[in-house]
Amino acid sequence: MSSEMEKDPLLEGEDCCHSGERKSHHSDKMKKNLESRLNRIEGQVRGIKRLIDRDTYCDDVITQIAATQAALNSVAKILLEAHMKECVVDRIQSGDLEVVDEVLVTVQKLMKK
Repeated sequence: MSSEMEKDPLLEGEDCCHSGERKSHHSDKMKKNLESRLNRIEGQVRGIKRLIDRDTYCDDVITQIAATQAALNSVAKILLEAHMKECVVDRIQSGDLEVVDEVLVTVQKLMKK
C-alpha cells in the first residue's frame, strides 16, 4: 500500500486478499464491525417478516425494506473500500492488472438496482 494513502484503522492488520487463494484477511476490528452490522441487518429482516405476518400497512413494510437495503449497501461500501485500498492496490503493485476488470464487474453488480 502506498505510504501516501491514509490507512483506515478498520483495515489495519493482515493483507486483505491474496489473488491465488481468493481470501480476504481483515483485521479483527473490521470483522467485528461487519458482523455487528450484519447481525443488525438480520434482525431487520426478521422484523420485516413479523410486519408481514401482522398484516402491517404496506408502506410501513416498504420503509423498513428500504432501511435494510441501505444498511446492506453500507456493508458493501465498507468492503469495497477495504478491497480497493488493500487488495486492489496490492495486486496492481504486483503487476496483476486483471484486478481492474474484476473491480469494474463488482461495481456494476453493486449498481444494479
